[in-house]
Amino acid sequence: MYRCRDLLKGVDYECVRGNVDVEISELVNDSRKITKDCLFICIQGAKFDGHTAVIEAVQKGAAVLVVSKEIVLPEKSQTTVIKVKDTRYTMAFLAANYFGNPAKSMKIIGVTGTKGKTTTAYFVKYILEKAGYKVGLVGTIEIIIGEKVIPSFHTTPESYELQQYFKEMKDAGCQVVVMEASSQGFKMHRTQGFVFDYGIFTNIEPDHIAPGEHADFTEYLTCKSMLFRQCKIGIVNSDDKHWKQIVEGHTCTLETYGFEEGADLRGSDLKLMTGAGYLGIDFKVSGLMNLEIETDIPGKFSAYNALTAIAICRHFGVEEQDIKKALLKAKVKGRIEMVKVSDDFTLMIDYAHNAMALESLLTTLREYHPNRLVCLFGCGGNRSKLRRYEMGEVSGKLADFTIITSDNPRFEEPQDIIEDIKIGIGKTDGKYIEICDRREGIKYAITHGKKGDIIVLAGKGHEDYQEIKGVKYPMDERVIIQEILDELVQDRR
Repeated sequence: MYRCRDLLKGVDYECVRGNVDVEISELVNDSRKITKDCLFICIQGAKFDGHTAVIEAVQKGAAVLVVSKEIVLPEKSQTTVIKVKDTRYTMAFLAANYFGNPAKSMKIIGVTGTKGKTTTAYFVKYILEKAGYKVGLVGTIEIIIGEKVIPSFHTTPESYELQQYFKEMKDAGCQVVVMEASSQGFKMHRTQGFVFDYGIFTNIEPDHIAPGEHADFTEYLTCKSMLFRQCKIGIVNSDDKHWKQIVEGHTCTLETYGFEEGADLRGSDLKLMTGAGYLGIDFKVSGLMNLEIETDIPGKFSAYNALTAIAICRHFGVEEQDIKKALLKAKVKGRIEMVKVSDDFTLMIDYAHNAMALESLLTTLREYHPNRLVCLFGCGGNRSKLRRYEMGEVSGKLADFTIITSDNPRFEEPQDIIEDIKIGIGKTDGKYIEICDRREGIKYAITHGKKGDIIVLAGKGHEDYQEIKGVKYPMDERVIIQEILDELVQDRR
């Protein structure tokens, strides 16, 4: 049992009914999970307002209600009522206290930015583990706690789940947690209740500006900037034109990194590396550290991600050799993930599933001067048609050849989605073929690969399923590629 008063530490509240010394059995924010003697937090969500469930909570025996609105309870009710300004904000502190403030026992690293969060987080994990640290990870793809891997549904989980993960990580012996901190996470107060030891800003571009996300770019930027009022040391990419706006009003110590002059940690002499079925980068680091880095993840943005990771890991006393070895072998599932199929051409899997990401990826790969840049992609069903037009146009302009196929059609017909993509590609002179079955499309890409080609399988990335008519069927592109290669070997025999 927990004492209500103890869970309210750090919270500005008013007890409008009952007694804060009451004992509670558990913390609940979902009306479907209300139990006897629990503390129920009334959260107003997009579809349901927890305040409408207060009578139900009393009937089920909730000991405490935390509210932000006026509520009416039966006169004889013994339920304690705590009023706060914002129940979602308060939930973060209640959850931290409920789980014993586990973040205080570990070093917490928060990475925010439009692009690069996922790759940077994995780079940091690899480097610190190479140096002997036990590292937990919270991100877009998954949550990693020791040997336990949990699929992610949000880049930054709700505060209750996040504190629960922190507790599990602490119990598993983690010394460090690296997590992706999204703008929605800040907006929804998921990262309150603790302080980041290190806050990192990678870059910012207009994104997530839509109903239910952010009203405009100003709000998006403002939410990102909250990290630098919630961390002890801030590390920012000073090459980004918005970085001074991001750190405005900061309360942390600041460091900068980048490839332009003036950065505290500076990258320079970037070289694009090519080999048999291989693409990579090489660059020098000077300033706060001095070393040369090579990694087989291509593109200048990969160099930025690596430099970001170095800027973080130097605070942990990691040896230069450990950094070099870790980055040389670092891989991130579904993020420019190279899959060796031939010495003649290069094939990779990437999560690029909107026009901005696809344009960035294809532009980067063009810098390697391929014989042909081949792009295979589809678009998700029950999503904006505009995305389909835009992705079709981007691939038509930047790829030498496009294979239009299926992604997650959901409740739409795959061919209907392909027809929308063709409208976009039709605005260009880009050559293309349509192969509705994604597996057949991948086989076509592999069997028609030419010497010097770069082939990109875009859109699925780390996903290992295909969603059709409400059912998720197994589909891992790595498995498909291996099956195709095995079939080709058999055919040759």
